[in-house]
Amino acid sequence: MKSTAEIRQTFLDFFRGKGHEIVESSSLVPHNDPTLLFTNAGMNQFKDVFLGMDKRTYTRATTAQRCVRAGGKHNDLDNVGYTARHHTFFEMLGNFSFGDYFKRDAIHFAWELLTGQGWYNLPKERLLVTVYETDDEAFDIWANEIGIPKERIVRIGDNKGAPYASDNFWQMGDTGPCGPCSEIFYDHGDHIWGGPPGSPEEDGDRFIEIWNIVFMQFNRLPNGTMEKLPKPSVDTGMGLERISAVLQHVNSNYDIDVFKRLIKDTAQIIGVTDLENKSLRVIADHIRSCAFLIADGVVPSNEGRGYVLRRIIRRAVRHGHMLGAKDIFFYKLVSSLVDVMESAASQLAKSQKLVEETLKLEEEQFLKTLERGLLLLDQELSKVVNNQLPGDVAFKLYDTYGFPLDLTADVCREKNIVVDEVGFNQCMEIQRQRSRESDSFSIDYSSAIKLDGKTEFLGYNTIESSATIVAIFQNGQRVDDVNQGDEAVIVLDKTPFYGESGGQVGDKGRLTSPDNAFDVKDSQKYGQSIGHVGYLSKGSLKVGDKITAAVDRELRERIRRNHSATHLLQAALQQILGEHVAQKGSLVNDSYLRFDFSHMQSITTEQIQNIENLVNQQIRRNLEVSVELMPIDEAKGKGAMALFGEKYDDIVRVLTMGDFSIELCGGTHVNRTGDIGLFKIMSESSIASGVRRIEATTGQMAIDLVHSDDKRLNEMMALLKVDKLNMVPRLSQLVEQTKQLEKVIEQLKSVQAAQESAQLVNQVETINNVKLLVAKVDNTEAKVLREMIDDLKNQLKSGVIVLATVNDDKISLAVGVTKDLTAQIKAGILVSQLAEKVGGKGGGRPDFAQAGGSNISALPDALLSIKKELADGLKAI
Repeated sequence: MKSTAEIRQTFLDFFRGKGHEIVESSSLVPHNDPTLLFTNAGMNQFKDVFLGMDKRTYTRATTAQRCVRAGGKHNDLDNVGYTARHHTFFEMLGNFSFGDYFKRDAIHFAWELLTGQGWYNLPKERLLVTVYETDDEAFDIWANEIGIPKERIVRIGDNKGAPYASDNFWQMGDTGPCGPCSEIFYDHGDHIWGGPPGSPEEDGDRFIEIWNIVFMQFNRLPNGTMEKLPKPSVDTGMGLERISAVLQHVNSNYDIDVFKRLIKDTAQIIGVTDLENKSLRVIADHIRSCAFLIADGVVPSNEGRGYVLRRIIRRAVRHGHMLGAKDIFFYKLVSSLVDVMESAASQLAKSQKLVEETLKLEEEQFLKTLERGLLLLDQELSKVVNNQLPGDVAFKLYDTYGFPLDLTADVCREKNIVVDEVGFNQCMEIQRQRSRESDSFSIDYSSAIKLDGKTEFLGYNTIESSATIVAIFQNGQRVDDVNQGDEAVIVLDKTPFYGESGGQVGDKGRLTSPDNAFDVKDSQKYGQSIGHVGYLSKGSLKVGDKITAAVDRELRERIRRNHSATHLLQAALQQILGEHVAQKGSLVNDSYLRFDFSHMQSITTEQIQNIENLVNQQIRRNLEVSVELMPIDEAKGKGAMALFGEKYDDIVRVLTMGDFSIELCGGTHVNRTGDIGLFKIMSESSIASGVRRIEATTGQMAIDLVHSDDKRLNEMMALLKVDKLNMVPRLSQLVEQTKQLEKVIEQLKSVQAAQESAQLVNQVETINNVKLLVAKVDNTEAKVLREMIDDLKNQLKSGVIVLATVNDDKISLAVGVTKDLTAQIKAGILVSQLAEKVGGKGGGRPDFAQAGGSNISALPDALLSIKKELADGLKAI
């Protein structure tokens, strides 16, 4: 029996033998693709190639792409553990043709791999296929060339309620490349319930789709028109887990070798013996998505991708809790995952320590609230009527205990109870939008700037050159010319302007000819072309004009210094903090540099000083900054650092700074490290769990920062009337004096509160033997009101007290009710009613509550009305 790793490698080897380039799996965080929350298909990294916005050195490719479907439109999370084939993480095997072969070769390749004796060797009689209803070409190839009986070729029409809305018509989005597809199904046998595709029983487990071949031959426009693509292409996908189940003679993906190992190790760690428990499936699936997401730079948070990751982690932990886990366990599975995934886990292995620490910290934080949250949920479930949990209860679990909605729904499902999601969403609209952040991940590719050509970049060697205008765009549309005052994007055949990428901002400057001037405010990459974004300040320009392109020299120099310093900073961080440090994001502009990196602990003042000193030491060494072009494999063999998930060409630019730093980088840099001048860290902070951020600057701006700090220091010394040596002792003395004065002030406030309370006692009314005080007090801080109410309660022994004060145009309200009256009058309800009358809100306990308001003019009438309402209520008791 072949292992999953062998099945993956067999696929890649087969297509390599058919002239395909083996392309590494891209990151689970899509590179420069705002349309996706996560990479969810093998074709994602080739999207720009299919759209004609990017070109590769190859026209055939094959991949084993890691994918996640756990958020946004592609979300399998709720089904994981309860079905045989749903996963949050899976691997998609694929082969791709970029205008090379089409239907015939794609179908023949698939059949040869699946049924060939030297390959997967599946019995042909177990396979059947589907085609789009009108795709006679694909039907004929399957029937007449492959030889599949026509009764095992199923035509599927528009079965989703609209033209081209079909299981067998694939679309990248509402617009863009699309086309018919042909799916291959495996028949597990009549001992399993289910019918063939297109039949009423198609949702059964007997006939399982194992491969989908998409024939991209149209471009769908916003108006629905289908244009034929000039170069039809092929995109295929076969789930590794599904084909492994077939080849390992099991019906469930969770019975393949990868999952059997993870399930077994999970059971051993937690201490359970029932290996068929669905919770073990959930945990085994979730460790894969969580570990690979963290390795690809996602960290748990309360929004976006981080929120989805947090949901998955907490779901896994909750299932571990159901199995009886008494301690944190989830992070312990990472080593098993690295082992069982073999070559597919090379990147994960490098980040293993960071992944384990991140999972451990997240689980520890969640366990602090899990038990209390589950107890509350059990209590609420015992009160449920009509088998529905109220939405406000689900919201409370989220807001107070960090329970994602799907976790609450997961617990409820086990008791056949549904959650009132409408009510939940009404309570939590903002958080609901965050959890579905992918809804805003959309773009109309038909209106994007698309260019077939390539701009020659001259900026490594010069900041000024002559060039020819090859295209002009306004509002995403090609135009022939622009006139004075017009905003536009101008594309040249060659340019010294650097287009924004790799964290480095685009250059600014001017495009000029004798009578014309275009001010460039930004430079962006559009495929392999560079667009100059700006406006025409003088004259007019048209396609074909000759111009001079000149980059703003001073801005470029500052950018170069900051970018080179970023490389030195990364190397320094790895030396001082550890090799686990990996880049998680960066920004390089003319003012400063920002570098985000993985590190679980806060950085000490001493470490920051050591980092800054090490970088400046390399600057003083005046190391040569050299550049070499070489194949990417050779560069990695030399130890060049690459940002995982970044898209690199086959030939890469390797930037070396003496013996200190070597990285892949396409940006602009200084000639020697001494050109940086000075490196100064401005700030260091945490931006997410396990991710730190350093902001720094260089050159004259670093010197200006030092001067600014010195100026502030001198001003403080003048105020304190001390020199530098005595500044800290003097500050310590003042801090201590301030603490003593604050104590005195608090004591005086207590005395003031007592005096005020004594005077207010004279305003107390007695109604039906209940003492009532409603008053506005002047020159009193809000926090003193509580002391006054406590003092008044002690004096009155029994009564209701309502106090209000105004400070800085804000109303503060406080209500106190003695214990003997709280059964009839609730302080929290009373203060809410009063706050509503003055444009505010508040709440609290039955015996004491506070609120605020803003409508000062309404306060006198509000106090009178609440006094009358209270008096009437007391008379009724």
